Amino acid sequence: MNKRKIDQLLKKALPKKRYQHTMNVVEVAKSLAVRYNCNVKKASLAALLHDCAKNFSDEELIKYAEANGVRVDSVSRHDPQLLHGPVGAIVAENTYGVQDKTILNAIRYHTTGRKNMSKLEKIIYLADFIEPGRTFPGMDKLKSLAFEDLDQAVIMALSDTIRYVALSDALIHKRTITARNDLIIKKMQKNII
Repeated sequence: MNKRKIDQLLKKALPKKRYQHTMNVVEVAKSLAVRYNCNVKKASLAALLHDCAKNFSDEELIKYAEANGVRVDSVSRHDPQLLHGPVGAIVAENTYGVQDKTILNAIRYHTTGRKNMSKLEKIIYLADFIEPGRTFPGMDKLKSLAFEDLDQAVIMALSDTIRYVALSDALIHKRTITARNDLIIKKMQKNII
């Protein structure tokens, strides 16, 4: 299915506010892809589909995940919206015909991150975080950093997420902690060499 057709279907399927968020993420992802020499078409398509399962109910997310072999860990069972990335990757493949595993992984991990994130995964994670419709303390600094140092910006975004979720007394997914630690360890190793 071509991108224009996917866009038309998403425009009908998503609420207006979610669709606008998606379009904002597409624009930021394309800019980051250019800046970091990543495939702009892949970044654009991953961004377009990153929230294709966001409006599923908690029950639908759990049911869809289990029916498609996605392991629903205890954190995701208690906060099913964490499954919209993994379920979104399945929807992107089964409904929208996306076969590229790098795009599917960018969709799958855009909420939690993970260890050994690809450049495309980092771009989609960050684009979702810093799109113009979002505001939070430190946003300007993070937006600026995003175009200077991709890894450091992702570390900052992961740290902000962990801090926010912890202060909300909510559950932090272990993939988010692992993603942050992985990037910091790699950065420390680069500085040693």
